[in-house]
Amino acid sequence: MDNQKYKEILDNVSKVIVGKEDVITYCLVAMVAGGHILLEDVPGTGKTVLAKSIARSMDMEFSRIQFTPDLLPGDITGLNVWHAQNSEFEFIKGPVFTNILLADEINRATPRTQAGLLECMQENQVTVDSVTRPLPDPFFVIATQNPVETSGTFPLPEAQLDRFLMKLSMGFPDKEEEENILRRFMHNDVLKDLDSVAGGRDILNLRTQAVMVKVSDSIISYITDIAAQSRVRNDVASGISPRGALALMNTARVLALFRGRDYVVPEDVKELAVPVLAHRLIMPHRFGDENHAQRAIEEILQTVSVPTEEFQG
Repeated sequence: MDNQKYKEILDNVSKVIVGKEDVITYCLVAMVAGGHILLEDVPGTGKTVLAKSIARSMDMEFSRIQFTPDLLPGDITGLNVWHAQNSEFEFIKGPVFTNILLADEINRATPRTQAGLLECMQENQVTVDSVTRPLPDPFFVIATQNPVETSGTFPLPEAQLDRFLMKLSMGFPDKEEEENILRRFMHNDVLKDLDSVAGGRDILNLRTQAVMVKVSDSIISYITDIAAQSRVRNDVASGISPRGALALMNTARVLALFRGRDYVVPEDVKELAVPVLAHRLIMPHRFGDENHAQRAIEEILQTVSVPTEEFQG
């Protein structure tokens, strides 16, 4: 399989982002798979810079929405404005009509406004005053949120979390990576000089190739076994839905493509299980911390039998 374009985008984004190749890869996996990303981390770890780096690497339209408590759904989707001269309404498109949308600090908006993104993310369309308008293709949302500051925020409900294909965290850099960051940004802003190396057609071509990646029956059984195990754990209130299992299969196909294969292996599934599945688990209040959901998926991966046959067929 031809993964050259993925490597070009990865190398380009890595000119700005230091030492987060896995996070960059997963963002590109989500874009090609037609899903969306939720980046959750403390301030200053590079969430917004990562989103901007990916956008600048693509010759596509980019919009940013700073979510605040007074933001309205119409501020996202657009609204009809009355023109007295023409005696008719004109639809003014909102920032969601773009290819790459950065939804910054999404948990600061009210639930009503958060829900304004639901149809956009799930259906790739916007309905205002009973008129439905398609969004550009590709359409990719990178949402960020800060898990530390809870005052004045509105946690995303499970239905909204499930709309995100993956939930990722940048994490703090190690000493060597942080030193490289300081050197890289010592004299100028590297992001401003970043050129685009791909466009919308390249993403659509990668999607076409990903659909051709083979998924053997044993891999399908492996994915469904993981989902089934999540539904019988005593420390999980609600396990992985069929939509979650489908998301894991689709992202594994894209990752296999990026690795230069035309077939999925168990390692693809295991690598993506936590970012794709952990945020979909609904935990009881006594086990409600984020780390427990991740540990639950990791334990499931250790207990479910891994297929060992040939997967090319």
